Order: sequence, then C-alpha cells, then structure tokens
Amino acid sequence: MGLPADWRIMSNGADADLRAAYEARLKELQLEHRDLDQAIHRLQETPLHDQLALKRLKKRKLLLRDQISSIERQLDPDELA
Repeated sequence: MGLPADWRIMSNGADADLRAAYEARLKELQLEHRDLDQAIHRLQETPLHDQLALKRLKKRKLLLRDQISSIERQLDPDELA
C-alpha cells in the first residue's frame, strides 16, 4: 500500500483529528484481527471443518495484518514497523 496524501501532516503531528481517526481505525482492525484469530482456532478444532471457510478467514486475517501494519507506520513513521 502506498502512503496517504496526508503523510506529511501525520509525521508533523499537525492534525490531531486525523491522527485520532487513524488510531480509532487501528483499534477496529486489531479487534477484528483478534476475533478472526479466535474464529480460526475454533474452526480448526472441529473435526470436519470447512477448508474453504478456513482459507477465507486466514486470507482476511492476513489482509487485516497488512492494514494494521500500514496504519502503524503512518502513525509512527520514524520507527520501522
């Protein structure tokens, strides 16, 4: 994913509202990621689990991880994420 147009604003800390929006979105994504992780574990525990559903959940979880990493880098660009 590329950097947003407001990258310079984020790194200068000039827009608190934008930062708060990114932080709120980050928390939402982290919560969804955790919920997916729990769902994956529950599904894997069932003897005859749906392989396609499991694959889709894992793919969604990886996408969320990428989005989380991107937002973390935007919030703290000086630290390697």
